[in-house]
Amino acid sequence: MADAEGIAKVHVDSWETTYANIVPEEYLNNLTYERREQLWRINIPNGDVFVAENKENDIVGFSSGGEERTGKYPSYSGELYAIYILKEYQRNGLGKLLVKPVIEELKQKNISTMIVKVLEDNDSCLFYEALGGEKIDTVEEQISGKKLNECVYGWEDIRVIV
Repeated sequence: MADAEGIAKVHVDSWETTYANIVPEEYLNNLTYERREQLWRINIPNGDVFVAENKENDIVGFSSGGEERTGKYPSYSGELYAIYILKEYQRNGLGKLLVKPVIEELKQKNISTMIVKVLEDNDSCLFYEALGGEKIDTVEEQISGKKLNECVYGWEDIRVIV
């Protein structure tokens, strides 16, 4: 729970840099640290949440995961709910390090399959493909009235990731 504030800051700052030309500006402008902190104070007890810190012990990235939430993908029992890293810490292996504990927790729960959903225009689609994710679906998402495609990547065996 002590990390909720730092997670919220990474969450908002990452959305602002990652989705600047994807998600409507109005939506991004309405993101606040306070509201995201409240969200994480609710989410942290309900899922596996992991953080990455820099040398100054500031949170620079986080991941969370658990059981697949929609029931729409019966062949996949686990889900990587979120992974966000501050822009200046991206592309140095931190993403893989943040995926690993989610996978370990899923394996502890006897879950060996996983999905992740990512906006189609997000460069991190390449990250999930590099981790061996297979595109299994595309779903339409609406954010502030804008229709966006979300890619669903799946792993039939999460042990291949790490």
